[in-house]
Amino acid sequence: MSTLPALGGGSAADQERRAALRRMKAIATGLLIVLAIVFVIAFALQERYPWLAYVRAAAEGGMVGALADWFAVTALFRRPLGLPIPHTALIPRKKDQIGESLGDFVEENFLSDEVLVSKLASLQVAAKAGAWLAVPTNASFAAGEGAVLLRGVLDVVSDEDVQRVAEQLVRKHMLEPEWSGTLGLLLQRLVEDGHHRGAVDVLADRALAWANEHPERITEIVSDRSPSWLPSAVQRLIGERLHRELTGFLGAVRADPQHAARRSLDEWLAGLAQDMQSKPETIEAVERVKRSFIEDPRLRQVALDSWNRLKDSLSEAAEDPASELRIAFESGLRDLGTRLASGDPLADKVDGWLRDAAGYVVKNYRHRATELITDTVASWNGQEASERIELMVGRDLQFIRLNGTVVGSLAGLAIFAIAHAVLGG
Repeated sequence: MSTLPALGGGSAADQERRAALRRMKAIATGLLIVLAIVFVIAFALQERYPWLAYVRAAAEGGMVGALADWFAVTALFRRPLGLPIPHTALIPRKKDQIGESLGDFVEENFLSDEVLVSKLASLQVAAKAGAWLAVPTNASFAAGEGAVLLRGVLDVVSDEDVQRVAEQLVRKHMLEPEWSGTLGLLLQRLVEDGHHRGAVDVLADRALAWANEHPERITEIVSDRSPSWLPSAVQRLIGERLHRELTGFLGAVRADPQHAARRSLDEWLAGLAQDMQSKPETIEAVERVKRSFIEDPRLRQVALDSWNRLKDSLSEAAEDPASELRIAFESGLRDLGTRLASGDPLADKVDGWLRDAAGYVVKNYRHRATELITDTVASWNGQEASERIELMVGRDLQFIRLNGTVVGSLAGLAIFAIAHAVLGG
C-alpha cells in the first residue's frame, strides 16, 4: 500500500493550510468553551437574575449545536475521542468506496462523449492555436521546441535499433513476398503497351554510336579470335566487313520499328514475362537474384551510412536557427497558423479531427482513467489519506462548527422564549 507525502513537513502551501486549520479549530473550540462558561455562570445566577435564564438557554443551545457539529465533522476523519462509535472515521474506513464513487462521478460527468465533444466544439482549438502560431515570435518558439524534440528523438534512437527495424521491414515487405509474379506482370504490361520501345531505341543509338566511334575494336576482336596463320590483311578485311554489317544492322534496327530483331526481342520479353509468372524455374531464379541483392552486406552498409548522414544533417539543421530546415519549418508553422486563424476550412477539419480523436480516446480509455482514480485511492494508507483530505478541506468544515454554535444558540434562545411565553414560568 502506498503512502502519501509526510504531513510533518510538506510544501509552503501545506504549512499555510495546516496553520489555518489549527486556527479555525482553536476558534471553534474556544467559542464552545466560552459558551460553557457562560452557561455555568447563567445557570448559577438565574434564580437571582431571572433574565439570565434566556442567556443560559442560548448558551445551552449553542453548546449542543457546537458539540453535534464537532462530532459530525470529526466523525468524517477519525473516531471522536477514540471511541469505537458506529459510523465514524468514515474516510479511513470507506476510502475504497469513496474512490470508486469518485471514479464513477468523473466518468459520468467529465468523461462522457457529450460533455467532451460539446466542450471541444465551444473551444475552437484550431482557430486559437492558429492565432497563436501566426505570431512570428510564437512560431519561432514552436519551431525551436520542435527542433529540441527532434534532437532528443535522434539522440534516443540508436543506429542499431534503426538498422534492426529497417531489416525487419525489408524482410517483411520485400524479402518474404514473391517478386517474380509481380515483376512478370509489370513486364507484360510494359511490352503490351510498347513502353519498352524507347529503351530499345536508346540501346540501338548507343550501340550504333559506339560502333561508329570504335571501328578498330571490331578488327581487334577478329584478330584475337582468328587463327595465327591467317594473314593480318585478311583479318583486317574481315573486321571491316563485320563493322559494316554491324553498323548496318544496328542502323536498320534503329530506323525500322517493325524490324525482325525488334519483333524477336518483343517475343522474348513477352515469353520471359509469362515465365516469371508461371514457370517455377524462372520464378526461383528471380527470387535468388532478389535475395542476393537484398542480403548483400554492401547494401546494408549503404543503408546504414545513408541513415548516419541523414541523422547528422537533421541534427545540424535542428541546432542552427539559420538553417534552411528551421527557417522552412518556422515559415510553415506561421502559414499554417494564418490559415487556421483566418477561417480556412482546414480549421474545421482540424477541430473535427480533434473531436474524433477525443471521442475515440474517451470511448476506449475512460474506464482506464476511472480505474486510475479508484486504484490510486485504494492504494493509499487510510489514516494518512484522511489527514491529507482534512488538511485540504478541514478549515472550511470548521465553519460548520461555528455556524452550528451560532444557530444552536439562537434556536435555544427562541425555544426557551416561546415556551416561556406560552407555558409561563
